[in-house]
Amino acid sequence: MEAPNLDFLFYPRSVAVIGASNVPGKVGNAIMRSMTLRFDGKVYAVNVKGGEIEINGKKFPVYRSIKDIPDEVDVAVIAVPAKFVPDVIDECGEKGVKGAVVISAGFKEAGRADLEEEIVKRARKWGIRLVGPNCLGVTNLENGFDCNFNPPERQARPPFGKVAFMSQSGAFGAAILDWAANHKIGMSKFISLGNMADLDESDFMAYLGDDPKTGVITGYIEGVKDGRKFFNTAKEVTLKKPIIILKAGRTEAGAKAAASHTGSLAGSFKIYEAAFEQTGVLSAKSMRQLFNYAKALAMQKPAKGNRVAIVTNGGGAGVMMSDGLLESGMKLAELSEETNEKFRKDIEAGKLPAHMSYKNPIDVIGDAPSSRYEVAMRYALEDPNVDVLVVIALFQSPALDEGIVDAVAKMQEYGKPIVFVAPGGEYPHKMARNIELRGVPVYETVEDGVDAVYALVKYGEWLMENGRL
Repeated sequence: MEAPNLDFLFYPRSVAVIGASNVPGKVGNAIMRSMTLRFDGKVYAVNVKGGEIEINGKKFPVYRSIKDIPDEVDVAVIAVPAKFVPDVIDECGEKGVKGAVVISAGFKEAGRADLEEEIVKRARKWGIRLVGPNCLGVTNLENGFDCNFNPPERQARPPFGKVAFMSQSGAFGAAILDWAANHKIGMSKFISLGNMADLDESDFMAYLGDDPKTGVITGYIEGVKDGRKFFNTAKEVTLKKPIIILKAGRTEAGAKAAASHTGSLAGSFKIYEAAFEQTGVLSAKSMRQLFNYAKALAMQKPAKGNRVAIVTNGGGAGVMMSDGLLESGMKLAELSEETNEKFRKDIEAGKLPAHMSYKNPIDVIGDAPSSRYEVAMRYALEDPNVDVLVVIALFQSPALDEGIVDAVAKMQEYGKPIVFVAPGGEYPHKMARNIELRGVPVYETVEDGVDAVYALVKYGEWLMENGRL
């Protein structure tokens, strides 16, 4: 399918907030606060009461109707009671608005499918594309366009980065934004899908597939609007960039809850699993797993095989990683005789300690400085039997110096994906940030590292099957 051009939704020159309010705590007030924090386009306040409101230290005249605004308006953000939305859509149409984000609830999810059909009918008459209703809106982390009504002191916004996220649940989407901000995961665009009366998950997948600012597409869905459209879109987009979906409603009880939440028909999870498998979509089982996958794929190239080498200064962590990888369908790389010979020679020459183990997992032992890590990582990556390298560093060891940061960064010259695992507290977290600034993803636990490798291998397999890697 041809991707819809939705740039007007994410890069508007001017926005009207319909239902803008001067009262703190009101949705229309919160949207105005979000819209005027970083967005450099024009923002207009609309409310039938008129007057003037002050937001973020700036005064705005309040227009009684969007039609009274003297300039052109690209996008309308609508936060008025549901019963008034159809007429507001007509006014937006007369004004020449291209897109409307309907924050208001009280439609299909509340048993008013007729009201939802009415706003779609009116939007189509004017050629307006709708987001929602019953949603948090959209956020573009690049330019500050943000109609999310959760205030920044309650819900942080992540830094700009490569991961786009769309969510059928506004509350879960808000939690994801907060969580991503806390974990310094950069995001490009956030879309709260709501009831998907017009634009649905497939439309946004297609758009994000062509978006140069997005490297990885992620989403929380309860059900898809059009199964065939989703299947065809996903199959096409995954050849360009990874799609990771957290599908809720996997159980019968969950499916019933989804129906009352956004009016979604969740359907059998087995059908979704089969569709994901056939279209190259990675299925995540938890929020944490979703972002474990996303971070790895945003920062590293997909793997060309499933043979993994491990370099660690803790034997136990190496064993746990081996178990996790094998249980996830990966293989421990069998190092070549040439690689074994390199290790043997260095041990004989006294460059490496005799008590270290160079069978995969390569255990450089707890007294390893960064120079020993560098040798082991280099030998592993030079081995043709290795597709992915996992580096585990227990930074609690006083022997491991900060040179490991540059040593790991240098290893990227081999062009093979690298995953770093650094369990622990404050000091490992500090080192992790420095390593990530150099382009290598770092994970807190062995289990998270297994997720990362799985994503890199699984997506690599899909691309190779389709001749794209």
